[in-house]
Formats: sequence, C-alpha cells, structure tokens
Amino acid sequence: FPLYKATGLKKYEIAARRLRNIFTTLNLTSEGGFWHKDKYPYQMWLDGLYMGGPFALHYAQDFNEPELIDMVIHQEKLMRKYTKSEATNLYHHGWDEKCAQPWARPDGKAPEIWGRALGWYGLAVIDMIDILPEDHPHREDWIAFIQDYVRDIVNYQDEKTGLWYQVIDKGHMEDNWLETSASSLFIYVIAKAVSKKYVGEEFAVYATKAYEGLLNHKIQETQEGKLIIDDIVIGTSIGVYDYYINRERSHNDLHGAGAFIMASMEMEKLLAKHAGVK
Repeated sequence: FPLYKATGLKKYEIAARRLRNIFTTLNLTSEGGFWHKDKYPYQMWLDGLYMGGPFALHYAQDFNEPELIDMVIHQEKLMRKYTKSEATNLYHHGWDEKCAQPWARPDGKAPEIWGRALGWYGLAVIDMIDILPEDHPHREDWIAFIQDYVRDIVNYQDEKTGLWYQVIDKGHMEDNWLETSASSLFIYVIAKAVSKKYVGEEFAVYATKAYEGLLNHKIQETQEGKLIIDDIVIGTSIGVYDYYINRERSHNDLHGAGAFIMASMEMEKLLAKHAGVK
C-alpha cells in the first residue's frame, strides 16, 4: 500500500487485488469464520487475525470496499467469542468448532494460552484501530478490548524479569520458560496503548520493565556490534502444555526479531513522549 501510494504503479494494485481475492477462497466455519488453513479444518487461531485483518482494512480504505471492514470485525468477534478464558480473561490459542482435534477441550478451545498467539492478537487489534475510519462505531469496542487486554496481561508479567512465559498463565511450572517474541509483542501493545491514551500513564512502567528485561536477559551484543536475540520459540501449532514447553528455541528467528524491532519502535515513541521530545 505505501508503494502504491508513493508511485501510483498499477502493478502494486494488481498484487494487492490478488491477495484480497484469497478471502473468497477460504473455507468457513458454520458462522463464517475463516479456517486457519485448509489442513486445520474448522479451526480459528488467534494469530490468524494479524495475517489478514490489517491488510483487509487497508484494502477496504484504498480501494473502496467497505464490506471488508465488516468481514474483519466479524472474524475478530468470532475469535473473541470462542477463545476467551473465563478463568484468566485472556485468550486460548485457538478453537476447533467440531471439537475433533486431540487437543480440543469439550468447548473446542485449545488447552493453553500461548504467548505469541496472544501477542499477535493484541497487536492486530491495536493496529486495526488506526486503520478503521475515524467515525466508525466499532473503534470504541476495539479500544475497550485493548484496555481490558492490557489490564489483564500485566497480571501475568514475571515480577523479576518483567517478561512473559511461553504458556502465559503457568509461570509457576518449573519447566515453563520466558519467551522473547511474546514479550516483545506485549511491550508493543502496552506501549502503544499508553501513547494512544487508551490506558493510563501508569501502565508505561510495565512496558519499560519488560523492555529492560529483554535487554538484560534476552539480548546479547557481539564484539562486532551485532545483536543476538535469544529464546525465540520456532513456528508453533496448537497442542497440549508439553508440546509448547518442548518447542525448540532459536536465536534471531524472524518471529522474535521482527517483534523486537516493533517493540523498540513503540518504546522509542513512549520514552520520547515521557521525555517531552516531539
């Protein structure tokens, strides 16, 4: 979209349209929810919202397809409806409408609250608020969601390091571990929520503590001045607790490197604001 706006070249519109048309090919749940992938039938995963939501809203704005806005709102509503944990107010990794997967609980929810999926979900919603038309009535719903999200996620921040665990709500388990990509995504959402005044200034300390935790516990600098970002879980499907805990950890995996860059950009805005720098 930025390239198309900057150049006006038709090829970028063609590329965007090709991606937009994928939405017409996706399989659906009985309520019109997109399957995460064809090989994951009747399943909606939190991380899927970021994969298509912001893109669809940008396309709706740039190419005058307001029905895509309704489509994204509907997808997010279904995810929220079927993945929310009543015990924690957070959101399970996904949901199986047919309750057919070995991991599915009786209500179809994934058994665990996985950090990175929850992080992408929050990031998707807070970014999509920016893309919605200013006068759109659903903005207030998403802002209220972010307010609750931030208030709830800080309850699971590790007191010592400021980071978050691979399985968010089970930090008391000895084999659970502090994961970098999820922590970076939570920093992004909290810092942006403060900067946008969706939540109060008092939440800035949580983002700052977490960012310092990353720098002190997860980031190394080589003699050549390069950064090594540790403890990034590799690509992950839905599973039971042991599956998440035993997933391989990597260095500088793009899931974590990209999230860390985004967290750094939001922290820069937040710290500049607090320092009185415009």
